[in-house]
Amino acid sequence: MVKILHLDSSARPGGSEQVPHGSHTRRLSSRFVARWRASRPGDTVVYRDVGQAPPTPVTGRWIHAAFTAPAKREPWMTDVLAESDALVDELLDADLIVAGVPMYNFNVPAQFKAYIDNIIRVGRTFGFDRSRPGEPYWPLLTEARKKLVILSSRGDFGYGRGERLEAMNHVEPSIRTAFGYIGITDMDSVAVEYDEYGGERLERSIAHAEEQVDVLVARLLRLAQ
Repeated sequence: MVKILHLDSSARPGGSEQVPHGSHTRRLSSRFVARWRASRPGDTVVYRDVGQAPPTPVTGRWIHAAFTAPAKREPWMTDVLAESDALVDELLDADLIVAGVPMYNFNVPAQFKAYIDNIIRVGRTFGFDRSRPGEPYWPLLTEARKKLVILSSRGDFGYGRGERLEAMNHVEPSIRTAFGYIGITDMDSVAVEYDEYGGERLERSIAHAEEQVDVLVARLLRLAQ
């Protein structure tokens, strides 16, 4: 059985196939999961909407608690880390992470950045030992071989590899860096473009992205057999 963690981070509450001016990333992520479940109805899906219910941003108290050894934590530290622990537990339990992450001002939404800050945890998703010269940090999830799928959307176009705005795309690269840091390096991505243009170009981009999602699901299903 494959365990899927389905994340949405758009500030828009509905998918663009359902409501006017809805979220393209919600549209793609729901399509991915629906097609997966159509082939493997017995697989588990855990859904978390960080767009509508953002994780609490990291605070000084959170940092103090996270970098205190578990055996030495005071009760308030456990309380401060409770939400982060729940998010980490979901991630650790998942085999496949499917995340809808739109581009906001060339980067991930603040809601998704808060999620990343809560799951990159010393002692839980990465290790740290200052006595290791040259390599004090190391990922803890490498052996789990988790798969990450990023489904994005962009107002402009040309953010792909080798394209005119590649250098301004800090969505997939920043996600790849953050998740790679904890040992999740197997990543695929699909994106809708032309959102701010609308019209036929947007419709073609959506159709192409949906086709790519279907192809990606089919490939990953074969690997899951």
